[in-house]
Amino acid sequence: MKRFSRLLCMFVSTTAIMGATSYSAQAEEFLVKDQKSFKEIVKELEPGDVVKLANGKWEDFEVLFIGEGEKDKPIRLTAETSGEVFLTGQSNLRIAGNYLEVSGLVFKDGYTPTSEVISFRRNSKNLANNSRVTEVVIDNYNQPERQEVDFWVMMYGKNNRFDHNHIVGKRNKGVTMAVRLNTEDSQENNHRIDHNYFGPRQILGSNGGETLRIGTSHYSRTDSLTVVENNYFDRCDGELEIISNKSGRNVFRNNTFFQSRGTLTMRHGNNNLVENNVFFGNGADHTGGIRVINAGQTIQNNYMEGLKGTRFGGAFVVMNGVPNGPINRYDPVKDAVIKNNSLINSDNVQFGAGSDEERTAVPSDSVFESNLIFNEDGRDVFTVYDDMSGIDFNQNVLGSMDPPDFTTGFSRVRLKMERAENGLMYPQSEISAGVPRDLSVTQKNQTGVSWYPKAEPVIAFGSGETIAVTPEEGSLTSAVEKAKAGDVISLTSGNYVVRKFLKIDKPLTFQAEGEVNLTFERTTLFEILNGGSLQIKGLNISGKSAPDNAGNSVIRTSPYSMLENYRLEITDTNFTEMDVNHSFNIISVSKGTFADNIAIRNSSFKDVTGAILKLDKETDDYGIYNAEYLTILESDFENVQGSIVDYYRGGTDESTFGPHFNLVNSSLTNVGSGKRNKTDSSLYLQGVQVTNISNNTFDGVEPFLIKHTVGEPKTKIFENTFKDTPAPVVVELNSGLEPTALITDNEGLNR
Repeated sequence: MKRFSRLLCMFVSTTAIMGATSYSAQAEEFLVKDQKSFKEIVKELEPGDVVKLANGKWEDFEVLFIGEGEKDKPIRLTAETSGEVFLTGQSNLRIAGNYLEVSGLVFKDGYTPTSEVISFRRNSKNLANNSRVTEVVIDNYNQPERQEVDFWVMMYGKNNRFDHNHIVGKRNKGVTMAVRLNTEDSQENNHRIDHNYFGPRQILGSNGGETLRIGTSHYSRTDSLTVVENNYFDRCDGELEIISNKSGRNVFRNNTFFQSRGTLTMRHGNNNLVENNVFFGNGADHTGGIRVINAGQTIQNNYMEGLKGTRFGGAFVVMNGVPNGPINRYDPVKDAVIKNNSLINSDNVQFGAGSDEERTAVPSDSVFESNLIFNEDGRDVFTVYDDMSGIDFNQNVLGSMDPPDFTTGFSRVRLKMERAENGLMYPQSEISAGVPRDLSVTQKNQTGVSWYPKAEPVIAFGSGETIAVTPEEGSLTSAVEKAKAGDVISLTSGNYVVRKFLKIDKPLTFQAEGEVNLTFERTTLFEILNGGSLQIKGLNISGKSAPDNAGNSVIRTSPYSMLENYRLEITDTNFTEMDVNHSFNIISVSKGTFADNIAIRNSSFKDVTGAILKLDKETDDYGIYNAEYLTILESDFENVQGSIVDYYRGGTDESTFGPHFNLVNSSLTNVGSGKRNKTDSSLYLQGVQVTNISNNTFDGVEPFLIKHTVGEPKTKIFENTFKDTPAPVVVELNSGLEPTALITDNEGLNR
């Protein structure tokens, strides 16, 4: 009677009390409509009580949900209607106590004011135990600055469960979800992480983009006992490690990895089990499988198909370790059991990866048996970097290639493969190697919540409507303001004078219909803002009307950091008269901006006093860079005083895959000789990981300057024609080795 009376007085004006059928201290259900009411009711909750947040937006709401429920009577916090309660602005959730459950909430349109969006603790002394977060959404809930670190979900305590949640769109630095073991109260925790949808995470372009981490280096020799099962990882591309395991005795079971760059990595910690997981790479760059490090790992019944990753990001990688190394380095592989895995149409199986002067400890006392490897093209997928006599290879089947020469543990069997009802490829004939035929594949629709859409992360160019414009003053500016994401702005023939910045905050295409000539009177023509991407097709762009100002550009990114990666495509477009003053660049970017892809095709650039692309603003040497892919095809460059590309990635971090650069079937004439070109080169590449320069003509240009920094960069310069042009200069900055670039079959090149 006392409890009911107190609550009734508290909420009679602001709260609807539902389900209160008696005046005894039995479980109650409360619908609260403001933050003050919630904070008051939390103090009074008892086992079995339910608190519902009223539908609508709850702005700047730091939810502290504390209480002591019971095993069969948890205290629940939920939405009036699942999916219709939005925590916006600077909101977050902390839970602390026992037997608590949270469900039905959506975090969107904001960011956490602390380091965590959802935390299974109030503070370091008050943790959550035996508690659950289920059917909660975190959607693009990012800090404004992409290099500002936060974590979306952080698990502490013991016996907690995180399940059927929808986590999508983390863009700033910091692991999406982590389990912490920093106190004894969070070790040997028996957490369960299951049936979650980990939606697309864009390329971060630096370390700190893992989707899931279990433990940290400092506590990596401590057991966590966390189970990660039946989750769906959808295009989780943040960095090299999709999952970073850094503790012991964890289980990773029945998870699906769909076209995700990187690997499930046993980075630290011993005696973990990885079984029944499925990896679909779909032939995408840098899609990987499993990386094995440390002792006592069991890797069994995993299926890997269409994985194209290399080196540490390969389909299957067994690392070398550091003998008696510190806790944050690579412990040697020992007592590993690797059996009954299938690798189908996947490119790279590596043994002893990372072997160098530090990582000299080869695998020992390990078994690799009954694994199936099949590639339709018959390619040799093996790379062996060191002595592998510490691995006992037995009864492995190669369906399409000859056995490797480092062991007798493989036999070639002629196989025909077919796809089964579970979506996996199996031999038509029965063999003992590979995954079982009854392997259950976790599907996307079995994870996350049913009431929130799993939307595509990228809006395609040209997927919207077409907006026709004519050369009248202000027509382009007006069209940009009216356009929606994916629209095409179609320019009819004529001469266009643009007097304002064209601010691009959504994916837009500018396409010529006939002869279209553009001049502009500001310091730039296009400014790509956060959320924007730009496609240009068939335009003639002149800089003759630009202000007499040093440092103009045709296209630039926002001067401020951009959370969302952008795309830039230029096709069939001519750029001329970019010479009203010095340092007139075609494309300039800012620190804290990142392009997924920049592509230039069949375009020409003439009389430019600056550079074509300035991708050199991340100079802190933290392994950060400005663009993942840069491709130039069938294009011409003439009288360019700067370099065609300044591309910079500094430092020695190995957590990323890029940058990538392609220059093919193009011509450069009189490029790089301007007195303000600080690189004294026609092409400056530092830290680029994959470079292809082929079938081009270079006439009277300054040399290429290529600096390798980290990893195993692949530089190929072949089948080009050089006229009055010095040989490329390739420098190995950190390895001390001879230059590793492949420079071959070039005409007129005197080396």
